[in-house]
Amino acid sequence: MSNSNSPPAMPSLPWRCSSSLIMGLTGSMSRGFLYGLNRTEVVGLDRFLEVLDKREDVDGRERGLITVSNHVSVMDDPLIWGVLPFRYAFNPTNHRWSLGSYDICFQNRFLKAFFTYGQVLPTHRSAYSSHGGLFQPTMTEAIRLLSSQPFSQLPSNLPHAVEASDPFTAGTLTYSTNNLDSFPSPSFYPSRKHSWVHIFPEGRVHQHPTKSLRYFKWGISRLILESEPLPDVIPIFIDGNQEVMHESRQFPRFIPRTGKDIKIAFGEKVDGEKVFGELRDRWKRLVQMQKDALRKKGGKTEWEMGELTEGLKFGSEAVALRKEVTMRVRLEVLKVRKSLGYEDEDPKQGLVETWIEEGGKETGKMKDGSWVGNT
Repeated sequence: MSNSNSPPAMPSLPWRCSSSLIMGLTGSMSRGFLYGLNRTEVVGLDRFLEVLDKREDVDGRERGLITVSNHVSVMDDPLIWGVLPFRYAFNPTNHRWSLGSYDICFQNRFLKAFFTYGQVLPTHRSAYSSHGGLFQPTMTEAIRLLSSQPFSQLPSNLPHAVEASDPFTAGTLTYSTNNLDSFPSPSFYPSRKHSWVHIFPEGRVHQHPTKSLRYFKWGISRLILESEPLPDVIPIFIDGNQEVMHESRQFPRFIPRTGKDIKIAFGEKVDGEKVFGELRDRWKRLVQMQKDALRKKGGKTEWEMGELTEGLKFGSEAVALRKEVTMRVRLEVLKVRKSLGYEDEDPKQGLVETWIEEGGKETGKMKDGSWVGNT
């Protein structure tokens, strides 16, 4: 870039090679496991690959991509991406970013390097960290990855002087999840504009006898309401991975089981304007109202993408919008589930009130016969 103060167009070459190697080998091993050691059926893969092919030219991308699915196994990611041909596995620029549990995926330097190169964003879970929740810095990163603005500043609530985590590049293109750690900020690079982000809105592994879904958490709603422009949304339904790594498995728990029937179904691209357009219009009006109110008080009205006022975080209309967006996303995943021949689930399954009845038991076998585990 001509401006010396602008971020580099992409990470360093050694970084990109390391990422390609990690992503490629992981994808290749996943593919070998799916097709060599199990019986795997994939539905809708051709049309999904068409979407990826159209996104290969970064400069030609017009919007981000969100894939959203149920979560039935600790191995869902990376296992489901083993269905992609090898040429996709070794191309991180056109591969998914995902949100991984901080307390599982980033416990030490080795895991931190592996999952960072593997395009996993560190996400705190509220049950295990005071830094978790809907408004943590990683959500800002995900929103910016899906968008295209030239982000040149760190969010205002983060330290401004942290060392770069890319060992091959000097600079401050980083962000912190807790004001102590430091991670590369992928959204700073123009080559990452309109990226692909995958999310498991159930928030944890959920294995139900009838293949029903847990309620969806609201993080997905922020990605849809705040990213610019509205990303493409493709729902996915997974079945069979729960037998590979069932939560009731005995010793050795860390070894995946083989010889299972696995089905991965890619739905059609959601008509975003039809499903979410009116909700995004309401969100934009709400944002404008907040800015008008702040302007009258002489407050700041120019925000970095992903920054929100208290009203936009906790106001009743903002909360109502997130609930509705999340419910509509869940319905899209249920459509894919239904297309596979499963019976309609009880509508109560999608309500948080239903899952409160589980009580304080976080993981293990629940009263309804389902098994819940850490993601």
